[in-house]
Amino acid sequence: MELAIKVIEIFALVTGLAYLVLEIQQKNLMWVLGILTGVACSFSFAVQHLYASMGLNIYYVAVSFWGLYQWKKDAGKLSDDSGSSIHLNKLDARTIVISAVLFVVGSVALIALLKAIGGSETRIDAVTTILSAIGTWWLAKSYPEQWLVWIVADVMSTVLCLTAGMYWMTALYLAYTAGAVYGYVHWRRNGQIVG
Repeated sequence: MELAIKVIEIFALVTGLAYLVLEIQQKNLMWVLGILTGVACSFSFAVQHLYASMGLNIYYVAVSFWGLYQWKKDAGKLSDDSGSSIHLNKLDARTIVISAVLFVVGSVALIALLKAIGGSETRIDAVTTILSAIGTWWLAKSYPEQWLVWIVADVMSTVLCLTAGMYWMTALYLAYTAGAVYGYVHWRRNGQIVG
């Protein structure tokens, strides 16, 4: 069984790296790879009793369908003469406030739930999960600031995976962290606000 888990983690690493490259380039195929990576990661986190991270990856699978729809819709708003293929939306104060409330309330509630069901590393698992859920929502809406959320969430996920002995997943989250830094700069330089 341990070999099967390592193979699944390596699969998640490979598909996750491809996902990251496509995310930076804002290619719709990213969402399809997100489904595959999410399924693999869900299994890996379930085995480690990191239930919030498992649930987060199930959320990734579900949100990938909405994200693909949203990106196709927003891409149609780009002006033909812009020279940009990266469509961005402006982050508004309402979204920031809603996200902050969801972060605080969601983190507290999820920590309590994880403690009740006997999860591992409940605090970091819960906080990382809520940050990542918000980051995914912002990603689907093409807010360039989503990369800043991902930098924090990915650093925390790296620590979580390292302490759980999930070394292939640790490598994936280290790559995600570096990719988030690059992605933020790339989207800011090359994106066009459409909404």
